[in-house]
Amino acid sequence: MLTIGELASYAGVTVRAVRHYHAKGLLPEPERDHSGYRRYDGGAVVELIRIRTLAEAGVPLARVRELLRAGEEEFAAAIADIDRRLRAEIRERQRHREAIARLTSGDSLALPSQVVAYLDRLRALGVDERIVQAERDGWIPLAAHAPARVPEWMARKREQLDDPQLIDFYLTLSRALDRADDDPRLVELADKLATYLTRMADERGEDYVGDVDLASPLAALMDTLAFDTVPSARRLIELLRRRGWTGWTNLERVAPTSDAAS
Repeated sequence: MLTIGELASYAGVTVRAVRHYHAKGLLPEPERDHSGYRRYDGGAVVELIRIRTLAEAGVPLARVRELLRAGEEEFAAAIADIDRRLRAEIRERQRHREAIARLTSGDSLALPSQVVAYLDRLRALGVDERIVQAERDGWIPLAAHAPARVPEWMARKREQLDDPQLIDFYLTLSRALDRADDDPRLVELADKLATYLTRMADERGEDYVGDVDLASPLAALMDTLAFDTVPSARRLIELLRRRGWTGWTNLERVAPTSDAAS
């Protein structure tokens, strides 16, 4: 016969847990010896292990009580159902583990491989890492919001990166990141970007330039991400509007103003 401490030890639980299961009516109270101490037999060990296993699997104690009183068929069916639930939870947790692992992989965080390849190409072209980071931070919500359109957008991005005029813009922006708002190089940047956008719109259509079509709150969020990483982008947008274009994430053609030279 076993003491409560020995029972708890053999079943892999605490004495407090044994008493709790007694209080909940899961484990029957045993006979006491002449000194008034509980004494348990081997069957109590088996029953306690069953209780512990079900409880650790996340089965509510009220349901544990029902299962312990169920017939063999009902018990087997319930165990099969619990197993299916646990396997589903394991798959979900595995997905969470993979997501956490991607946190250490930089650009791979929540980004499709083709976007990662695009960012790597920007780096290979010599684009400043701050601009690459701004692009990455923008693609994360964009890919989450409209994953089905990422291949289309990426095909367009790859095509655009074959244009020396756009590459020149990126490299000029890289050199102008730390410039003040009144620096003439930002005017040069605005001229270059406006010329590129206008040429693309005239050759391919305005949808080719501005076909992102995001709701205003998400577009504003992505703009803010860009401005926080590349502060000169905010001034660049002001200059760009005077040259007939507005927006950063959602580009739109507008009527240029007369003071485009500043």
